[in-house]
Amino acid sequence: MAAEPKPVAFHKPAEHKVDLSDHEREEIDHWLARYPEDQKRSAVLAALRVVQHEDGYVSTAKMDAVADYLGLPAIAVYEVGSFYSMFELEPVGKHTIAVCNNISCSLRGSAGIIEHLENRLGITLGETTPDGKFYLKKEEECLAACCGAPMMQVNHVYYENLTPERVDEILDGLES
Repeated sequence: MAAEPKPVAFHKPAEHKVDLSDHEREEIDHWLARYPEDQKRSAVLAALRVVQHEDGYVSTAKMDAVADYLGLPAIAVYEVGSFYSMFELEPVGKHTIAVCNNISCSLRGSAGIIEHLENRLGITLGETTPDGKFYLKKEEECLAACCGAPMMQVNHVYYENLTPERVDEILDGLES
C-alpha cells in the first residue's frame, strides 16, 4: 500500500523572510564543496537536513532561504522537502522518534515497540506529547537496519534490537 502524500501548503506572508544562520550556511557550504559549481541542486537534501536539525522542522521561510542561498527556484526546494518523509514541514516535538515497520522489524516485534511507545508517551503515531518533548512519526517504512530489528531512530541516532525496557532506557536518557 502506497503511503498517502503529505498535504503541503506553501503560503506565507511576503514579509516573513528569514535568513540562514551562520552555522547552517557553514554546513551547507560543506555539502556544496562535494559537487561541481553548476550542480548546487545536488545539495538540497543535505541543506534541508541541516535546517531541520537546527530548527526541528523545515518551514516554508527556511526553504525559501535555502533556495536563495543555492540560487535555485523555490519550487526546486519545496518539491524535495514535501517528498521525503524525513522532513517535517510543521513544528513537532523536540525529540523525533521513528520506528521502522518494514517486514524485518515487523517480524521481530516493531508493533509491540510502537504500542509500548504510545502507552508510555500517551500519544499515537503522528502526534506530539502535550509537553512538546516527543514526536512519534506516523510511519517509517524502512530505516535500513534489518539485521538489528526491531529498531527505531531518535533524532538521527539508530537504536537496534529493541525491547520495551531498552526503549525506556533510551527515552529516559534524552535531555529535556
